[in-house]
Formats: sequence, C-alpha cells, structure tokens
Amino acid sequence: MIDLRRLRAEPEVVKGQLGRRGIDLAPVDRVLELDRAQRRLASERDELRSKVKDLSRTVGECRRAGDEPGAAAAAEESRAIGERERKLAAEADNLAEQIRAELLLLPNLASPDAPDGSGEADNVVARVEGNDAEPYAEHQRVPHWDVGAELGILDPERGAKLSGSMFVIYRGAGALLVRALVNLALDRNADAFEEIRPPTLVSTQTMISTGHLPKFVDDAYHLERDDLWAIPTAEVPLTSLGRDDVLDEAELPLRLMAYTSCFRREAGSAGRDTRGLLRVHEFDKVEILAYCTPQQAPAMHAELLARAEGLIRDLGLAYRILDLCTGDLGNSSARTFDIEVFAPGVDRWLEVSSVSWFSDYQARRANLRYRPEGRKQTEVLHTLNGSALAVPRVWAALVERWRRPDGQVDVPPVLRPYLGGREVLSPGPSR
Repeated sequence: MIDLRRLRAEPEVVKGQLGRRGIDLAPVDRVLELDRAQRRLASERDELRSKVKDLSRTVGECRRAGDEPGAAAAAEESRAIGERERKLAAEADNLAEQIRAELLLLPNLASPDAPDGSGEADNVVARVEGNDAEPYAEHQRVPHWDVGAELGILDPERGAKLSGSMFVIYRGAGALLVRALVNLALDRNADAFEEIRPPTLVSTQTMISTGHLPKFVDDAYHLERDDLWAIPTAEVPLTSLGRDDVLDEAELPLRLMAYTSCFRREAGSAGRDTRGLLRVHEFDKVEILAYCTPQQAPAMHAELLARAEGLIRDLGLAYRILDLCTGDLGNSSARTFDIEVFAPGVDRWLEVSSVSWFSDYQARRANLRYRPEGRKQTEVLHTLNGSALAVPRVWAALVERWRRPDGQVDVPPVLRPYLGGREVLSPGPSR
C-alpha cells in the first residue's frame, strides 16, 4: 500500500501521481478525512489516558495519607474518564481499520519513468526481436489446438470433461514439452536464484500482501471451508516468505524462484480466448522474484527482464518488449515491462511474461523490512518479480512457430537435452 505518512505530508503530490493512472481520486480524499478524524480521536484518547494515570497516582497518595474520601473521589473520576477513554479508543481503532481498508484498494504510485496513457493502446513498444525476417509459411499458420489434436499432444476436450471449460490436458510429447520448458527455466536461473517449492494454498493475509486481495477477489479460487486461496502465481507465497522479518542489508538483493501450478478464474474475460491455451484456469509457471534496497531496484528490474527475455530468444520465438503505460499498469506495480511472443497460427502477439517493480507497495502490506548497514532503524525494502517462463502461451507459440510442412514439430535445440535428445514431436503417446 502507499505510505500514509507521505500522503499526509504531500497530499497533492500523491494525488497527482495517482491521477496519472486515471483513477477516481475520491477515495484518496476519504482517506485524508478519515486520517484527520482518527488522529484527533487518538490525541483525545491519549490525553484521557494521561489523566487516568495522574488520578491513579492521586488515589495512591490519598490512601497513603489516610484520605479515603479523597481516594474514593479520585477513583470515581478515574473510572468515568476511563470509560470515555475506552470509547474513544474503540472509535479510533475503528477509523484506523477503515483507513487500512481504503488504502488496500488504492493502487501503487506509478514510476516517473512509466509512460503516460489511459490503457492498453498507449503501451510503448520498446523493441521487436526476431519478427523482421521472411513471412511465416503456410504450415506455420495452423493454430496450436489443431496442431495438438493432429499430434495427440493436447486434449482440451477431456480437460473440460474432468474439470470444466478452460482446463486442458497435455498428453505424451505435449506433457514432456511442459516439463522440458519448466526444467529449462529452473536451470537457467539456478546460478543466482534459490529454488523454493511453496504451498499452492495460502492464507488470506498472504494474498493481501501482494495486492491480489481485496482488489481481485472475483478472479481467485477460494476454499471457503478452510479459508485458503489457490495461488494465481508463485509471486504470492514468495513475497510473503519474509513477511514480518527484518533482513540485514548484506543479504540483499535476495533472489528466489519457484515452479508452481497457478489458478485464475479469469472472471473478467468471460467468452474471450476460450480455445486452446490462450486463456486457461490452471497453468504451470516458473517465477523469479527479488527483495532489494531501493537503490538496487533499477538494476534488478533490468536483470529480471534480461533473464525472461533470454529464454524466449533461445526458444527461437519472435517477441517484443512493451513498456506499460500508467493506465495499463497492474494495481501493485510501479513499472512493468511485458514480453509478448508472436504466435503465427493464431496470428497474434501473446503476453508471456510481466516483469514488474513494485517499489515499497507490497513490502508495506507484507511488513518486509531490512536494516541498513550501521543503523538501528529499519527501512521498507522493495520487491520485484517476473515470469521466467509461463508454459501455456509459450507452448502454443512454440508448436506453431516450429511446425514442419509434414505436420510434426521441430524441438528447438535448447530444449532437446530436456527431451532425451528428441529433435521432433511426433504423433503417439510415448514420443
């Protein structure tokens, strides 16, 4: 969440930055009004607490002096003031809860470097790689769901039979390809990132820490009986791994990665992209994430983007990098670069990775702190993350891009060691 102290000290500056996102600023004014009321009540409460303490001392002094009537009068006054103090304290606490609830819904402040814009159409294409060669051949213009059906490696019909629409089954070589992509992404980042296997179900507080709750409650799978949530991304548990801890500055940057299944209801996209792998409820992904100081954040953002980009480049896919405008940034993000691959079979650019810097927004929600070297006071750290490799759309673009005229699919050289040396994906359950 945004820093309430900064909002209090520089309300117009903060409102100006939030205004770049094109949001309604009425909630900001509401927070400021609630904050003024809460601080006024807290001040009155503290004055009454001071009076109660003074009266307690008076009661003791009267009793030591044998002045029981004086002690009784002071005690009675203390009880009356104490009752008023408790009422004020409850009102102040209630206002504090309202302020937190409002702050949890406000988005992060966009980075000054993020381009201005109102929505997706205003995103800036930073560069395009690998898509300036000769046009794709006709055999590459077959959508991945048809390629998968021809080779028997993708089975959305049985996935829907088992779990409902927008669930799929990978079969034979298709399932091996999923595993190969995951292992490639893990191995590529093992030089610097500690691998974590976090729980797939997490608490409400863990979801709140990243900003997925309460804002995106309708897009999450909730197990009401146990009050647990299926993670939409490994970003959620990895961000909370250090929740309420204090790290030494020498430990930063701290790099983590995780391979998990991810679950999204896609509530806001009903009826769109329902064929194949363009939009599914469950998918596999390798996430890379870092904790760092504010000074380390720009270099870390560049590193995460380079790592995600390198995997896509080595898979032989055409891709482009988008610098997301303020109107299209995720709620928690200060700056985001998206990687989109070109899938010739569906003739579309497909987002496969968002590499984001969250400044101190998530860290405030998760109480993630570090102690600067030589200082006692702690500071809020910064978080960043990105998809090292999200399987479904990469899988889709890969089988379309690498499809041969005979209908089989060439395996990119970088993946062959993960497929037992196999160079081609052919029909059949064991190949």
